[in-house]
Amino acid sequence: MAAPEETDPNLWLEEIESAAALDWVRARGDRTVADLAGGHRAEAAHARALGILDASDRIAWPVLRGGHAYNFWRDAAHPRGLWRRAPWSVLACGAPASDDPAWEVLLDVDALAQREGVNWVYSGTTVRRPADDRALVSLSRGGADAVEVREFDPATRRFVPAEEGGFHLPEVKCSVSWVDADTVLLAAPLDPDGGDVTDSGYARLVRLWRRGTAPAQAPVLLAGEDDDVAVGASCDPATGRVLLSRAPDFHTSHVWFLPPHTDPTAATPARIPVPVDCRVESSGDWLLLRPRTDLEVAGRVHPGGSVLAVPWAALDADPARLPEPTVLFAPEPAVDGAFPTRTVEDVSWGRGRLLLTVLEHAESRLEAFAIPDPAGREPGRAWDRLPVAGLPEHVSVDVLSCDRHSPGPGAGAPHPDDALLAVSGPVVPPSLVLLRADGSTETLGSTPHRFDPDGVEVARHTAISDDGTPVPYTVLRGPAPAGTDPDAPRPTILYGYGGFEIPMRPAYAALRGALWLEEGGVFVIAGIRGGGEYGPSWHAAALREKRPRAYEDFAAVARALVDTGVTTVPQLGAHGGSNGGLLMGVMLTRYPELFGAIAIAVPLLDMRRYHLLLAGASWMAEYGDPDSADWDDFLGAYSPYQHVRPASEVRYPPVLMTTSTRDDRVHPAHARKMTAALEAAGHDVAYYENIEGGHGGAANNAQEARKAVLLYEFFRRRLTSPS
Repeated sequence: MAAPEETDPNLWLEEIESAAALDWVRARGDRTVADLAGGHRAEAAHARALGILDASDRIAWPVLRGGHAYNFWRDAAHPRGLWRRAPWSVLACGAPASDDPAWEVLLDVDALAQREGVNWVYSGTTVRRPADDRALVSLSRGGADAVEVREFDPATRRFVPAEEGGFHLPEVKCSVSWVDADTVLLAAPLDPDGGDVTDSGYARLVRLWRRGTAPAQAPVLLAGEDDDVAVGASCDPATGRVLLSRAPDFHTSHVWFLPPHTDPTAATPARIPVPVDCRVESSGDWLLLRPRTDLEVAGRVHPGGSVLAVPWAALDADPARLPEPTVLFAPEPAVDGAFPTRTVEDVSWGRGRLLLTVLEHAESRLEAFAIPDPAGREPGRAWDRLPVAGLPEHVSVDVLSCDRHSPGPGAGAPHPDDALLAVSGPVVPPSLVLLRADGSTETLGSTPHRFDPDGVEVARHTAISDDGTPVPYTVLRGPAPAGTDPDAPRPTILYGYGGFEIPMRPAYAALRGALWLEEGGVFVIAGIRGGGEYGPSWHAAALREKRPRAYEDFAAVARALVDTGVTTVPQLGAHGGSNGGLLMGVMLTRYPELFGAIAIAVPLLDMRRYHLLLAGASWMAEYGDPDSADWDDFLGAYSPYQHVRPASEVRYPPVLMTTSTRDDRVHPAHARKMTAALEAAGHDVAYYENIEGGHGGAANNAQEARKAVLLYEFFRRRLTSPS
């Protein structure tokens, strides 16, 4: 059981930028860099990694808006990046090269950073649709989640000054959505001392902010509770329909709506009559429901993981009654406790076509439906399945962009049902694919191979967890080094996450291939419970008090890799970040005998105080509340920080711990305090904290390359053959 918080000798490391804490960080980081990033081999690996990340022949992944394809691009000459666009007519003929003169630079973030003396990191834009005449640009200092928002005029390529009525918001965690040319919906904690921030550090109030007014004086449309995660709002530019939401926890929300083109300050919103664990999405005339658990509508039960369509017209007429929905997807019924093998990962809207990204055993495919006109056909009962042709099997597919607001080909723009896809496989480099409105496909461009795929084997397997549940894992096995037995056990990295319904999909990873597989290493991706590989029920199977199921799953995969001869314990490494960092912490303290080395990135580790640090309170629905009986019942039983034991009692494998000072999502103190505890207990731990980078751990390609070199050099040096 944990000691009282007051006796924690490492609390001082929670002071993120105190001089003492930063001195502690720098001393350890310097040692780690000297050890792992020095020498000819590591320097060559860094040069190769940076060359891959900065390569000019990469695909410029675009977002469609009207007659242009927008892209954010980083390379050696522009480490902070360029926000730019090219005409659709150019993209439709093939992915333009990075130096194609058709690219129009809208914002040079490097030039901005130099001019203002701030290390700005681009964090995205919210463009006013469909006019595309203004954008709200989000800029972060060093890659944190908190951003400064500025209005930008693409025509003049300049920020609109506040004295000219431009929208401007100081650095804060926020969300913004355009209503019209002079109005935005704003969710931002503008006055934390005044009570407009939740315990999780996000907005508690939604405001209607009009041009030329102070945001703090904007009318409040929705107020959440202090212990909510956050509130939010959006406006559909096609209909003017406003949605307002408040999330009591990470996995639930209450959602209200206003009829199209209603003054939000003069009308009372109606709540969508669905359970709080039902996700809702809106586009045009339709509301989409994605229940996490069984949902009963009009006497019929729809299982969790279903995708259901409801016409907005029915709710506008009677907001209290949910009409019978059209079923677009339903998971197969569970048999003998088995989990569904198919789940919907994502939904993308065109004007007349809906795309579902379906995972089947963690491999992607697309299903398409015609979106009917509720006024012209029987509401909710005329969704026709459409063809999708030409996509390969055994790949990962991501819908990059659908522009349902496009005026259409006659206006020099894509069809509003055209979609851009990113398609890749473990040994198949990413391709940019155009999925046309008629269901045909065309590859617009492909990234060249970044590593030699010859001899790389990809195989899917299952391990049996402690409770008998089959757990999927994918093995990527590099070619055997010359002069070695190809069937002999090899150094292996086992990667996992297991949380927040996020699936692990085997896809192309250039640095992994170049720095690990190509040299004969093995990389394994485990699809453990808590993730989204098999839908909401797979996630729920490792929630809160069930969290140890995820750890048992990962340990089962580790044992299977040894039992089947893929590797040996001294040659088996484990790696994970964020929630996966918590997973690694449990592997270290509960299953140390299974691994030869463990790399832990941007982790949660002190589960006694996680809810008090930065955004931690927002994850209590996932993990539990340490200030309740949850601590004694289950959290305290596995919290890694409280279970560090002396080296005289147990041998832990060597550890590489990495984090970022500017991570304002998962507090760097988790990594700092765990490292200090491991050092005090006499264990081998290397520590590296990047000053920039936010939760991603890197703010530019050079930092990303350094992070990769530290990881793979650590495993290369620590995973040794059994004597």
